[in-house]
Amino acid sequence: MRLSDFNYHLPPELIAQHPLPNRTASRLLELGKDAHGQLLLNDKQFTDIVELIQANDLLVFNDTKVIPARLFGKKESGGAVEVLLERVTGPDTAITQIRASKSPKPGTQLLMGDDQEPFTIEVLGRYQDSQSPFYEVRFSGPCIPLLEKHGQLPLPPYITHTPDAEDQKRYQTVVAKNPGAVAAPTAGLHFDENILETLAKKGVQHTTLTLHVGAGTFSPVRTEDLSQHQMHSEWFSIPARSRELIEKTKATGGRIIAVGTTSLRALESAAALGIEEGETKLFITPGYEFKVVDSLITNFHLPCSTLLMLVSAFAGYENIRKAYDHAIQQHYRFFSYGDAMFLNRL
Repeated sequence: MRLSDFNYHLPPELIAQHPLPNRTASRLLELGKDAHGQLLLNDKQFTDIVELIQANDLLVFNDTKVIPARLFGKKESGGAVEVLLERVTGPDTAITQIRASKSPKPGTQLLMGDDQEPFTIEVLGRYQDSQSPFYEVRFSGPCIPLLEKHGQLPLPPYITHTPDAEDQKRYQTVVAKNPGAVAAPTAGLHFDENILETLAKKGVQHTTLTLHVGAGTFSPVRTEDLSQHQMHSEWFSIPARSRELIEKTKATGGRIIAVGTTSLRALESAAALGIEEGETKLFITPGYEFKVVDSLITNFHLPCSTLLMLVSAFAGYENIRKAYDHAIQQHYRFFSYGDAMFLNRL
């Protein structure tokens, strides 16, 4: 398939700029099949998820926590500079994107912080090769504490307002606990403590894994031939308890329901690579054979994005095309703060 196969027109007014007042207030589009194998598109509310999930199913969440990954400062020459973390690689090292009037050279010192607590970021060089959009850098102190004090929440580029107090709370899932992501695993944003408690009373278990979402998730695919696309790398870890629950659920006939594409990517990467922790560059496109995940809760994704390719692989290319056409006609809200989908493997 080609990149242009995954393009679609989205009216700008359907891009959700703010979360709804309550996490569970979004709409939910369920994809299923009728008795004759024909596609069914069911318009529901997210709270209906309780009826769609059965007692022996297992929900798998990504418990990564979004860090304040955007920093503003200046070069030694005085020019403005913006640093956006892709990921933390060590106590004081990271991979970043850097916006400046000129590309910084190795050894460049970026002046950050304020008069009370200034710090520097040293540019070590391009990450991997000279054409990479990312840089390896070293902070003058531990990364995470400096980011927590001086950084800004990195809202996606299609959200146009400056992050505020509402975003600080609502651009994190209720299961978030492991700092390291620069974008939220947005399917999890629809869940609150009450709906998790309701599901638990029904006998539905949930567990977690960690995949730190990088800024590369927003990087456009630049080649029409998808086989030439170089997928960005992300770190994941699946705890032993989660692996045990997945095996038990499979053995008893329950479904593994990934909450979000990041959870799915981690689970399928572990199966494909035979590891429980490490880096993944798994690029899922139509034709991929899923080994672990049976159902997927997800948001609506950007045109020509790798995430749209992933859900098309999961639920079928034509089914997703029809579902997105339907969602646009019915004025669903799109992207991070938007509405949700419940997908079965079709």
